[in-house]
Formats: sequence, structure tokens, C-alpha cells
Amino acid sequence: MRISELSRRSGVSVTTIKYYLREGLLRPGRQTAATQAEYDDQHLRRLRLIRALTGVRGLSVSTTREVLDALAEHTGDTHRLLGLALGSLRVDDEPAEEAPEAAEVSALVEELGWDVHESAPARATLAETLSSLRSLGVPLDRRTLLPYAHLAERTAILDLDQLDDLTDPLEAAERALLLTVLLEPALMALRRMAQENESARRHPS
Repeated sequence: MRISELSRRSGVSVTTIKYYLREGLLRPGRQTAATQAEYDDQHLRRLRLIRALTGVRGLSVSTTREVLDALAEHTGDTHRLLGLALGSLRVDDEPAEEAPEAAEVSALVEELGWDVHESAPARATLAETLSSLRSLGVPLDRRTLLPYAHLAERTAILDLDQLDDLTDPLEAAERALLLTVLLEPALMALRRMAQENESARRHPS
């Protein structure tokens, strides 16, 4: 396909596609003339993933390039591919600075039997959240978190079930990213609605 068709099918402007080509985010097409090139479905999939990383996850162009390079390095490793696309794994594998509650998070992960990388940003996020809650007088501990963790586990199964029919790694990474980031507001809305319903049940007027 020509670049105009690639633009139409991807929803990305020709100007932006040319920018991605210059920045090395998108590999060049097959040259057919001095000023013309042909692009294929791999270009389309990668372009959609770039758009998801920059537009949905909000990554900078330089960080997107790092993620894409890491994805290319681990194309045969679907687990790592999804982790990199979703941000649940760091590109550099360097552990984040630990909050005092990090040990408690590790104990929770171990109790659940979860396989979560030590440098996973979510570990640090959970530890920081526990610290913030405690500073505000809400002494949440891992025993309280366990039922929530089991709910999250069931949600993760539903998420990954929707990728089972995909064989292309880049397409799977793109869909996982969209489902995770774009579905989160819907999940929060469902939680708020369920809370309202439960409050009405417990406190009938």
C-alpha cells in the first residue's frame, strides 16, 4: 500500500507517519521509485502500536522508541512482550527505589503465588499507595488487600482471554494496551455504580 493508504487505514496523518519514519519508530517501506515506497500490514500493525503507546499510554517519542526496540528484541516471548507494552515491566529491568512498604508488597505477592517481576512498576505503586493511606490514618494491610487481589486476578483472566485469538505479537500487544488503559475508566465506573447500589441496599431510605 502507498503511504496515503497506510494513513487512511491507520488513522495517522501522512505528516506524522513521515515523522515516525525519520525518528526510526517505523521502518522504511519498500522503495518503488525515487519518492515512492510500498508498505505492508506489518507497517500498519506497528503504526497502530506506536499510536497506542504515544496516544493511549502517553509515552514520549524517545520512550516509545525504547519500548519498540525492546519489543523487537523479545518478539518470540509473548509474556515479556505484553509486559513491556503495558508498562508492567520496565525496559531497563532496573528495580525502582523501594518504599518502606515494599517488603509488605513482596509478602503479598508471595502469599498469592503470583509471578511478578521484582522491577515491576506496579510493586512500587502499591507500596506508595499503602504509605499514603497510612499517612492519612487508613491503616490498610495486606490482609485487607487479599480480597481485592483475588478480584484483580479474575479481571486479569478476562483481559487475557480476549487475546487468545490473536497470533501476531504486535497486534496482541496493541489490543492488550488498549483494553488495559481504555477499559480502566469503565471498570472504575462499574465500581462506583456497584458502590452506590450496595449503599442503597445497606441504607434504604
